[in-house]
Amino acid sequence: MADELGSLETRVADVERPETVRALIESRDVLVSTVGPFVRWGAPAIEAAIDVGAVYIDSSGEPAFIRRVFEEYGRQAERTGASLLTAFGYDWVPGNLAGAVALTEAGHAATRVQIGYFGQGEAGTSGGTQASLMGSVLESSFAFRDARLRTERIGARVRKFDLGDSRTRLAITVGGSEHLTLPGLHPLLQEVDVLLGRPGAYVRYMPVITAVLAGATALPPARAALQALIRRQATGSTGGPDEPARSRSSSTVLATAFAADGRELSTVRLEGVNSYTFGFDMLAWAASAAAAGDVGASGALGPVAAFGLDELEAGVRAAGIKRVR
Repeated sequence: MADELGSLETRVADVERPETVRALIESRDVLVSTVGPFVRWGAPAIEAAIDVGAVYIDSSGEPAFIRRVFEEYGRQAERTGASLLTAFGYDWVPGNLAGAVALTEAGHAATRVQIGYFGQGEAGTSGGTQASLMGSVLESSFAFRDARLRTERIGARVRKFDLGDSRTRLAITVGGSEHLTLPGLHPLLQEVDVLLGRPGAYVRYMPVITAVLAGATALPPARAALQALIRRQATGSTGGPDEPARSRSSSTVLATAFAADGRELSTVRLEGVNSYTFGFDMLAWAASAAAAGDVGASGALGPVAAFGLDELEAGVRAAGIKRVR
């Protein structure tokens, strides 16, 4: 890649030797991390960025890591002046945008927002994504319910979405950054739901499947055995689907704001490119904007807090996903 872009400088660092990661960056540099699974490998990069007061951006979609960024690393970053932008790819930027717009349009009557992510086509997933997904199933997830963040396993609930054209899809609940960011933008929120659309008849049984898995992994020996199995099965980075495969797939994100009595107040629908294509371009857009000084705050920041609603919408559109009426 460095050669293709014009013989750019490259360096090698090893996450098992954190000092080599720390040596890469200086104050106010922009560090983009894609070193998943982040729960296992992500700490050296974000800790290095915090140490020097850099801007940190990552591609993580892993609930346990995202929660740690906001609840632990964010406070450290505020002291050093670092800006932490976690989960800045398809997971979970479009939902932050759609949810924030829906809540803005709904106004003070909104107390709940539901956000669903759906892929169309068969682009496939990279080895790195598969490793992160398998690892996330064994980690605790979360949801925002009754006006507070609660620990909740992935797939604890299943909901049906109407995608139009007589199409319905089932989706499972998952911990996204929206749970941690939208309540700060809309203080009257009581509940945030983030769901991933999944194909297959098995989806309706996910609450039972994940409950059994959670019970099994509550025992340390069983948990260790499953973690070891996942690490053996995970292939690591395989480069992801190629451009022709990505071009044959697309994505839809739906966000609906509800009143306390269940009335739908506002729905925002985003559509566009494959999740990988979007993620690549979103990370590049965010890094370029950060390098230009557009991130003015420190600590753990959601997409809207980092860039503002209008600029974020422009960035998401530039990365290939836009609102449709």
